[in-house]
Amino acid sequence: MTRNEPSKQLPPCPSSPNCVSTQAQDEGHSIAPFRYRKSRAEAKEALKEALRSMSRMKLVEEDETYLHYESTSLLFRFVDDIEFLFDDEAKTIHFRSASRTGYGDLGVNRKRMEQVRALAEGKL
Repeated sequence: MTRNEPSKQLPPCPSSPNCVSTQAQDEGHSIAPFRYRKSRAEAKEALKEALRSMSRMKLVEEDETYLHYESTSLLFRFVDDIEFLFDDEAKTIHFRSASRTGYGDLGVNRKRMEQVRALAEGKL
């Protein structure tokens, strides 16, 4: 299956509380997706612009409907993976933000995604 197929799913969150995903079913990991009104290309550029304004955020993979970023924490250099999946039919951006190591994240992944939401709101 290629990433351009609409049935693409983001990896599920682990049971540990260091991940949020718009495709998670449980309250601890679930978070609302972003909606967009512009074309997918314009929405993707607006999202990338918002992410560029954040520190220690690096784009590592991109295709038509998918973005993958790595975010490195300042102090301990922990790397988190942030993935975005654009659903053109529903005009929705699904995402997952997860720590690669450790168990808890003190809410860092959820806070980061709400920050992205605030930065991108009204621009998508």
